Amino acid sequence: MSNITMANADGGPDAKTDQTPASEPGWFDGDETKTGFQVVLRILREFVFPRRLLVLRSLAMMMFGAVTTGALPFLMQTAADEIFVAKDRTVLYMLPAIVIVTMALRSLAEYDTRITEARISGEIVAELRKRLFGRLARADLGFLQASHSARFVSVFSADAQVMNAAASQTLTALIKNALTAIALVFAMLWLDWVLGCLVMISLPLAVYLMGRQRKKLHGSVKKALSGSGDIASMVSQMLQGVRVVKAYDQESAETARAATVIDRTRDANLTTQRTRAMTGPFTEGLSGVGFAAAIFYGGWQGIEGRLTLGDFMGFMAAAMLIYQPLKALAGLQNVLTEGIIAARRVFAILDVAPRVVDRDGATALKVSGGAIRFENVTFSYDTGKPVLNGVTLDLKPGAKVALVGPSGAGKSTLLNLVLRFYDPSEGRVLIDGQDLSRATLTSVRAAAALLTQDPVLFDDTVRANIAYGTPDASDAEVMAAARAADAHEFIEALPQGYDTRVGEAGGMLSGGQKQRIAFARAMLKNAPILLLDEPTSALDANSEARVQAALDSLFRNRTVLMIAHRLSTVQKADMIVVMDEGRVVETGTHAELLAAGGLYAHLHRTQLSGAGEPAVTEGA
Repeated sequence: MSNITMANADGGPDAKTDQTPASEPGWFDGDETKTGFQVVLRILREFVFPRRLLVLRSLAMMMFGAVTTGALPFLMQTAADEIFVAKDRTVLYMLPAIVIVTMALRSLAEYDTRITEARISGEIVAELRKRLFGRLARADLGFLQASHSARFVSVFSADAQVMNAAASQTLTALIKNALTAIALVFAMLWLDWVLGCLVMISLPLAVYLMGRQRKKLHGSVKKALSGSGDIASMVSQMLQGVRVVKAYDQESAETARAATVIDRTRDANLTTQRTRAMTGPFTEGLSGVGFAAAIFYGGWQGIEGRLTLGDFMGFMAAAMLIYQPLKALAGLQNVLTEGIIAARRVFAILDVAPRVVDRDGATALKVSGGAIRFENVTFSYDTGKPVLNGVTLDLKPGAKVALVGPSGAGKSTLLNLVLRFYDPSEGRVLIDGQDLSRATLTSVRAAAALLTQDPVLFDDTVRANIAYGTPDASDAEVMAAARAADAHEFIEALPQGYDTRVGEAGGMLSGGQKQRIAFARAMLKNAPILLLDEPTSALDANSEARVQAALDSLFRNRTVLMIAHRLSTVQKADMIVVMDEGRVVETGTHAELLAAGGLYAHLHRTQLSGAGEPAVTEGA
């Protein structure tokens, strides 16, 4: 009899069906209303400017490196004129030493620039990830549950790195190569201004062609980054549902589905690489035109005696040296375009403001007895359809109240409102007469402990999982909570006892062991209000018997609001609340509701007979 389950498909506080917007938001496409220039300015303002001292140091080294590079053509000119033409032995002895010193100083400047750039880059990506993690941790449930978690992981890893490249590498590379190019242009114009103009005659055309490339690059980069998120989502889903995949013999189907997404992402990446690869040939081809014109004009001037060998050699050295920084500058537009797209996706998360926040003048909730009142509460998610409609309900201090009803009745939502995961659209939720919307979130969350069907454990030690939310608890307090939850015995038998790591989602433990650790965590928190989505519903009979004793201990001296699946739980409740379509349709004890012959009696008969629609679709 005790294994009969009451109808409920509402899931627990973690269930998505009852609380997730119908459509996934397009945050991962980024905010296209912001221009690339605006995005770059924000990156500079928020991430680069705070590190201005490091940037200035890097800038100084880059200027020094540009000056030493610009000196090389003049050294080449001196070598040609003074050594090969004038046969000056003094210059022959001195010039190699000058070249060695110049190149050594240039190398030191390059080394320092790279180290400083790496430091700037590391600090930016670390700050970016900290801000992203903090924003996700504080985001509203509706926002987090409207997209697959792997998409957030993709932004956290891949997009953050791409944005970092735009924020740090682009800035330093832009300044470094621009300064080097300016120094070499100055050298060319100093040696022969006509030759300098001939070399640079193709630059306007190069700028025009690269502008066209940038437009093509934008679309392919956007598809590639989105594809990375799709791949991450598919891998995550497959790993989480691998037992179902194998049980239904869908390995081939899942592999084919993944192959489609992977191929689409591959094509987008290939398009990106093709567009990026065109930068080099463009630069080389156009530079070749300038070189050819310079050689012809320089040779003509040399034959006519108007240009010395040293001037020509020095000029050609500058022309060859300028090729690399110009090519690098041309390639930077690709990195910058990718960075802007990634930054839009990152900022789309950073800019999401939580709706549930502390109001101005919010005060700490002071709980005495733990009475809960839902006062004419109406609530709807982003879909607009009310999930709760004018619910009024009173829970006396210390009462054990069970919520039952069909799927989508609004049971999970009531638990969510007590924890202020959401605020009511209309009406109020009060604890001991205090409106939760006017209380601080910290004090509201401290007033209640949450237990769900599938206990959430983190990949840490047993001790850390029990003390989660009560980090200052002593070892003695942790062990006392474990004993109260009937968990101490099996914990001591683990390889490292309380220091044993439980694995991802507690995968190293059985369902009953995980549930008892979750009970111990709730006991250690010792909150006056207990919220449950029947924590024994997924356990076998043996596990349930041990867990039930711990649950009875946990119920003592607490106000309990629970979504009930099992008849044994319902019968122990002081009051049963029957919900349907967002309304409270019946209240009373088990016997009273059976005698009334309403919805509760119908659900009870359905379960006993095993007829009709299945009573339980847990987690829906």
